[in-house]
Amino acid sequence: MNQVTKLLGIAVLLAGAVLVTTLVSGTPQPSFASPAPAPQKSAEDVYLDKCAVCHAKDGSGNTAKGRKVKAKDLRSAEVQKMSDKELTDAIATGKGKDMDGFKDELGMPMVQELEKYVRTTFGKH
Repeated sequence: MNQVTKLLGIAVLLAGAVLVTTLVSGTPQPSFASPAPAPQKSAEDVYLDKCAVCHAKDGSGNTAKGRKVKAKDLRSAEVQKMSDKELTDAIATGKGKDMDGFKDELGMPMVQELEKYVRTTFGKH
């Protein structure tokens, strides 16, 4: 065997050893696939996370913070008689000094989903 053949054989063995070691060790390999998009939260999840602290899980406004800021009862005729646009605007831009708007944080599509959630969950059926 000549010197070149020996060196080539050693190089192939080393490359194979590195490959096997990498596969056995579980070292993550780079992925060229796009990362999966984060799952979208449902309007109910967002309501429970962002709104229920004041408006309560049942929409009554009967929480410590809700009573302090006089949060509206979402089941009330006063809220339910609001037009879709009025209710959407209230969620998007806020009401008074105590209710922040959520348009920038959540985006208008989720604001609109929250309006539908309030209507279907707390409205008179």
